[in-house]
Amino acid sequence: MKRVHVVAAVIRGNASRILIAKRADDQHQGGLWEFPGGKVEAGEAVEAALARELSEELGIVPTAAQPLIQIMHDYPDKQILLDVWDVTAFQGEPHGAEGQPLMWVTNRQLLEYQFPAANKPIVAAARLPEHYLITPEGLDTGELLRGIKRAVDGGVRLIQLRAPEMFDPQYRDLALDAVGLCAGRAQLMLKGPLEWLSDFPATGWHLTSKQLRQLASGERPIPVERWLAASCHSAEELLLAQQLGVDFVTLSPLLATQTHPDAQPLGWQHAEALLATAQLPVYLLGGVGPEDFSQARQLGAQGVAGIRAFWPQ
Repeated sequence: MKRVHVVAAVIRGNASRILIAKRADDQHQGGLWEFPGGKVEAGEAVEAALARELSEELGIVPTAAQPLIQIMHDYPDKQILLDVWDVTAFQGEPHGAEGQPLMWVTNRQLLEYQFPAANKPIVAAARLPEHYLITPEGLDTGELLRGIKRAVDGGVRLIQLRAPEMFDPQYRDLALDAVGLCAGRAQLMLKGPLEWLSDFPATGWHLTSKQLRQLASGERPIPVERWLAASCHSAEELLLAQQLGVDFVTLSPLLATQTHPDAQPLGWQHAEALLATAQLPVYLLGGVGPEDFSQARQLGAQGVAGIRAFWPQ
């Protein structure tokens, strides 16, 4: 069965809202919501297909767009490659040119709509930011909390509270304070025993690669309304993350780092090959900073994650 190449757009409007459209009942996966787009014709460039589809379906012309994520999905009756682009500017006023209902929704509201199964990682990618801040080791509680506040004030939207040198009670107390700093402004991801999950209902959870391997054969340990992430270092671990239903991962180390000086770096070329197999959003981690975002996105990553390069001084 030939894989159908489809281009789709995450179109961003005012107040960080995202445009979605409802599929006609007589279409494949009819009655479900989708990100606007359509089939790439033979010999057609993907960007040209994106512009054509958005003009035909919505009456708009994209003026700023970049790759977001590629997903391969096999339905019982069809195999597709979804080539998803982030459209951050456009000309015209979107309307359902083919009679399809449209909705502008917030990140959180995306979870309230039913999408085709292939769209699950796209919904995650649409909701996630470009950068993932991981807190550094060796700081006392006061320094960590002041840094988190500066980061949130500076617009950071995704933070992992990583403090492996702390005793469990210390970490839990720190997490409670960090939850308050991030409330309504940034998504906080915690690390630690899964027995703590119910104590921090507002946070997501970032699994270590060891936890990922332990859990991979079972069910997702956290409700779909909460973010679940994992640390991956290989194609095998990326596959385990997909099997568990993880929302996003970090892939590391991309380059040599001070944090893990003995770890063998993946390098950009190997990372690109791994990203091509990943069916979920991936942050590249290790020796990268905000200036590497464009290259990471072009290779298929959601963005870049980091400790020192992202920590506000």
